[in-house]
Amino acid sequence: MAYYCYSCGKEIEFAVKGGIKVGRLDVCEHCGKYLHCCKNCKFHDTSVHNQCTETYTAFIRDREAANFCSSFRFRELDSPPKKVDTKEAKEKLNALFKNLE
Repeated sequence: MAYYCYSCGKEIEFAVKGGIKVGRLDVCEHCGKYLHCCKNCKFHDTSVHNQCTETYTAFIRDREAANFCSSFRFRELDSPPKKVDTKEAKEKLNALFKNLE
């Protein structure tokens, strides 16, 4: 298991493995995005209410911003997250609806 930045997809190296602590204003060494944010949290899930599987957390408007959430746990992954090619996705979507005309 490893830790990857939600934004750039590069692995984050921590001095201490296991039980890592991420400060509220810590940033990715590769892209400068905040690490203590919803999109890096293991509880972040866009398919559930409040985009969080923890039921008692407060609503956070900007999922990429640093926050004070006490439930934050850095998401561990087996491999780097796949980057979505928005141009390719839009082309596929346009092709799908073009067939409906």
